[in-house]
Amino acid sequence: MGVNQEAYWIHLATSAVEIVGTAIIVIGAFGSLVVFLIGMVAGRSSRSVLTSDFRSSLGRSILLGLEFLVAADIINTVAVEPTIESLLVLAGIVLIRTFLSFSLEVEIDGRWPWQKAGGVDRQGTPPPEA
Repeated sequence: MGVNQEAYWIHLATSAVEIVGTAIIVIGAFGSLVVFLIGMVAGRSSRSVLTSDFRSSLGRSILLGLEFLVAADIINTVAVEPTIESLLVLAGIVLIRTFLSFSLEVEIDGRWPWQKAGGVDRQGTPPPEA
């Protein structure tokens, strides 16, 4: 197997992982929107609960999609273009996406990752007694 053929397969794998990541974000966003709109039309829950659920579902889809996109960047940088410049670009991309993931996690959970899950929820209600 020649170098060009190996590079082709690695590029194909990278593209496939990028497509999966993008599809997860798009399908997750569409699915979250559909569930939100159905909930609004059916009137099953209050608008604030539906909005909170929508944001949570959308955020989780984005987080999962970002993980796949970071994986594709890592594959591409390590296997195809292992130069100092490409490694620095990868480091920047990973830092930005990690910050985005961290920010989304805080937005979804309403607390810092190092805080206990107990305590009060987003509406200030304490957890139910067990």
